[in-house]
Amino acid sequence: MNNAERLKHLALALRVVGAIAIFGFYPLTVLWPSGWAWHSGRSEYLEMIIAIYATLGVFLILAARNPNEHLSMISFAIWSSIVHGAVMAVQSALDPQHIHHPRDEQQRHRAWLHRNNFAN
Repeated sequence: MNNAERLKHLALALRVVGAIAIFGFYPLTVLWPSGWAWHSGRSEYLEMIIAIYATLGVFLILAARNPNEHLSMISFAIWSSIVHGAVMAVQSALDPQHIHHPRDEQQRHRAWLHRNNFAN
């Protein structure tokens, strides 16, 4: 794959991830609250996080126009997501209230794979 093709795929990925960040996170908190929301009812913290991710989504879509000019923004989006996931994993392992979430998620993923004939 040459550089032009890589940039084309990167721009597409930025647009898709940006659109998910803008339009996808709130519906996920409604449709799948155990996986995306911390508790039931209104949460000012959750509203703030959704606003931050929606803003990030807008800038990812803007970066898709010319990814080479926005490498620091793209790096931030990637690394902040990795760090966020690592912090969540540690918190889930250390906090007895959340220890069941990773196990429940694994069971849901396995069930989905079997239902959709993706498992071996």
